[in-house]
Amino acid sequence: MSVLKTLMEKNFIEYASYVIIDRAIPDIRDGCKPVQRRILNTLFEIHDGKFHKVANVIGETMKLHPHGDASIRDALVVLANKEYFIEKQGNFGNVITGHEAAAARYIECRLTPLARENLFNKALTEYVPSYDGRKKEPLFLCAKLPVLLMLGTEGIAVGMSTKILPHNFIELLKAQIKVLKKQKIEIYPDFMQGGFIDVTDYEDGRGRIRVRARIETKGDKKLIIREIPYSTTTMNLISSIEAAVQKGKVSVSTISDYTTDKVEIELYCSRGATVDDVLPQLYAYTSCEVPVSSNIIVIKDNHPIEITVTEYITEFTKQLKKQISAELEYELKQLEDRQHWLTLEHIFIVNKVYKRLEKAKSEEQLTKTVYVGMMPFTNLFIRNMNDDDVKRLLELKIRRISAYDIKKHQNEIDDIVAKIKECREKLKNLTGTTIQFLQGLIDKYKDQYPRRTEITTFSVIDKKDVARADIKISYDPETGFFGQSVRNQEKSITVSEYDRILVITADGTYRIMAPPDKILLPARLLYCRVFDQKKGVTFTLIYRDNNKIAWGKQIHIDKFITDKVYSMFPISSHGMMYFREKKSVDKVVLHFVKTSRTKIFEAEYDLSELRLCSNASRGIRLHAKPVNKITVGPLKTSPDKQEKKPQKGLATTPDVKKKQTGAKATSVKKKKTGTKKTGKMKSGKPVLKKKTKSESSAKTKSKKKI
Repeated sequence: MSVLKTLMEKNFIEYASYVIIDRAIPDIRDGCKPVQRRILNTLFEIHDGKFHKVANVIGETMKLHPHGDASIRDALVVLANKEYFIEKQGNFGNVITGHEAAAARYIECRLTPLARENLFNKALTEYVPSYDGRKKEPLFLCAKLPVLLMLGTEGIAVGMSTKILPHNFIELLKAQIKVLKKQKIEIYPDFMQGGFIDVTDYEDGRGRIRVRARIETKGDKKLIIREIPYSTTTMNLISSIEAAVQKGKVSVSTISDYTTDKVEIELYCSRGATVDDVLPQLYAYTSCEVPVSSNIIVIKDNHPIEITVTEYITEFTKQLKKQISAELEYELKQLEDRQHWLTLEHIFIVNKVYKRLEKAKSEEQLTKTVYVGMMPFTNLFIRNMNDDDVKRLLELKIRRISAYDIKKHQNEIDDIVAKIKECREKLKNLTGTTIQFLQGLIDKYKDQYPRRTEITTFSVIDKKDVARADIKISYDPETGFFGQSVRNQEKSITVSEYDRILVITADGTYRIMAPPDKILLPARLLYCRVFDQKKGVTFTLIYRDNNKIAWGKQIHIDKFITDKVYSMFPISSHGMMYFREKKSVDKVVLHFVKTSRTKIFEAEYDLSELRLCSNASRGIRLHAKPVNKITVGPLKTSPDKQEKKPQKGLATTPDVKKKQTGAKATSVKKKKTGTKKTGKMKSGKPVLKKKTKSESSAKTKSKKKI
């Protein structure tokens, strides 16, 4: 078992390493995946100025790439459609419409001048054997362009993936110049599809951007899509619009696609809808707006690392300086070698050293004669002469010697000397030389590669805000059913699919739910509204416990679990007696339960005294006596006025004197009177009075029950 485990671990690590390094993740040095590098190198090797059949290119590339022709063809088509390094001839498909490329035998390609001039240098390229050892392939290309961010790429490896967004070529070159000048850089993606991007959530190559289509409006009914978002095609975009229309989310009646080499999709609004209604719906429900994430993982020193855009540009700019330095040093060496040879040739011919060779009878004597003949002129040598130089001098032909032009030869040497001086000056000021190189590319290609995607900021469109309220929810009081399937024209509301509905019933329970098809409510419906999750809602309520004692409270509903049933008060009760949305300022009259010992039948309470409580709290007890019912409004007859007109069976309090015309006020005995609380009451306490049967009957008719 341990042997098998060790074998599996070893093989898996080798497999994972191979997939990461040799297939899916690009190299930081040239920005290419292995298949891209092999395609470009093959095109460079077979380049003759003419177009090559893609099928032939695939065949040649298969000598380096061991994963079949399909992967090579797909990679070549994608690379060609980037329009930087491969010039196309024939149908390579369309990244805008999503059409596939023609068969490889029908299409042709070749390298662009940009690629030939800036991606290859055989003299400085390090080669390694191919997978079968028959050929050699470059370990990495000597690229002087930020290929990684120019092309953008995606790759899925073992345990990791990379997604690099393409950037504008000219902006990348300008960013490199800023790095060389030690200035801060700020650069954002650019897509050949155009459109708009919002980079609010984009952090230097990490995070995501939002991409929108460019949509024109004509009149109140017509919209024209001119540019589409990155990662979409016109076919996918139209499909998403059709799906949204079928679901009733987008009010579009007609879709017409007139796309050729440019996007043109015409949309006509449905009856009753305008472009102001449809435009946000398109961004909310279709591929007219898509989020695109970014995560830059590259291979550096045979290890995958995660970097930012700034880190890559900084790293690549340092590499560019080294590359330019290596090329200048190589060029300088070549010029010095050429100068050395021309100087030797000049001395050999002008001073007629070649005539001494007539007396030499062996090869050794020939070599010695050349060394002896050239010895007096060593002060003119660029470097010491060696056997290879002597061999070249001996190989000079008589025609070359006889037709030797001293002036032309001297001019050539002078040109070489000037170039050597120029190379040395460039090496001394390498930063300036690099900036000059980048500026030359900008001047040459700035008109060919303009920015296509406009950077802007646009607000997030909430689907709830643009959703159509076309779902009718009804309540049937006879059956107690509530939902879309219930048919009741009088008690109904219209909502959207994203709305949440707050339903409160007479038993004091509530729930917040999505628009239901059909449910049975536990009691009579008291409240049904669309719930605002941001603000919540406040209610004032009065309920009775099992002893018929009235309690009052205010509650605020803002947090919830969908479809969970909540109770607005914690104890078993006789149900809701009073219910109002928001904080109530009503005054209510408590009508107490009549018993043989009850002497006071009504009390007033000001509901503005109630405070917010939690669902688990009882609230405030309104009175100690059991309550039979509640009516809204203050007491209509004050206690004092009631004492002046006593009814049969009632008595006034002992300290209240009766006023009679022409007679003295007399006191009433306690045995024949009831008690009454008078004077100023403390806040929140009820004012009590006695009530006759006739008054009770009259007031009951005039007050509304809850």
